[in-house]
Amino acid sequence: MKNRALILTIVLVATALAIWWRLDDRGADDAGAGAALADVTVPELSAEESRGEKLFNANCASCHGTNAAGKSGMAPPLVHRIYEPNHHADAAFQLAVQNGVRDHHWGFGNMPPIEGISPKNVGQIAAYVRALQRANGIE
Repeated sequence: MKNRALILTIVLVATALAIWWRLDDRGADDAGAGAALADVTVPELSAEESRGEKLFNANCASCHGTNAAGKSGMAPPLVHRIYEPNHHADAAFQLAVQNGVRDHHWGFGNMPPIEGISPKNVGQIAAYVRALQRANGIE
């Protein structure tokens, strides 16, 4: 019984490390700090999504990159399966802006709260990010 528990523990740890290694795309980036971490196709945007794009560019792109592609050494791409609606609902955007986010997926460090963005504006940013995700096969 003890051997079974040990084997299960080893398998679980190895699996967790493999997942972490797979998700940590920064290690494969040869372009250096600040390079985009994802290739993002940009769709035609609705009026609300376009407002969200402007708000994203003013408040989020300095860390999360142009078109939410992430920046090596800075912040993760939001156009990534981790941020699909079933895993990170739109409310997660509201909470992230209001409270910040403890580093738990990527290893970039904690995200601080972002001041001066209304919940309505966060909703528009989320609409923009969701449009980018859909255009890139993330539903």
